[in-house]
Amino acid sequence: MKKTSLTIPYSKAKDYQNVFKNKKTVLVGGCFDLVHYGHLRFLKKAKESGDYLIVVLESDKFIKKNKRETPIHNQKERAEVLSNLNFVDMVVMLPYFSSNKEYYEMIKTIKPKIVAVTDGDPQFKNKKKQIGEVGGKLKVVTPLLKKFSTRKIISKFS
Repeated sequence: MKKTSLTIPYSKAKDYQNVFKNKKTVLVGGCFDLVHYGHLRFLKKAKESGDYLIVVLESDKFIKKNKRETPIHNQKERAEVLSNLNFVDMVVMLPYFSSNKEYYEMIKTIKPKIVAVTDGDPQFKNKKKQIGEVGGKLKVVTPLLKKFSTRKIISKFS
């Protein structure tokens, strides 16, 4: 049985670089509220691209501001769910980031080899530029599975 993944606040990310520095690190980001089949497929495919999967988890404030809704689960609860998935190695809880510059600083801190995304990621160009500047690659690991979304799940219960 796999132990629970490491969950850390972003402010401690530099302190943990030695944990993954010699590994083929894959980084993914998102909200991951109400983890569903689409999330699981994406995370598993991302993990197959390397040997250490880091999930950077958006803050509650980010979700409220950018998705215009309050998350069902707060960031700590979402982190606990993700950290119990056997293919996730680390969860980094992000503070509220309001600019691409902050995401770029995060990429420079973690220095993943790969940033994994779904096809049609709205931040594709920014992510490609950011990961390229630290010598990594952007990789599309799954198509966007439109029939699986947190909003659709919530709407079925409304």
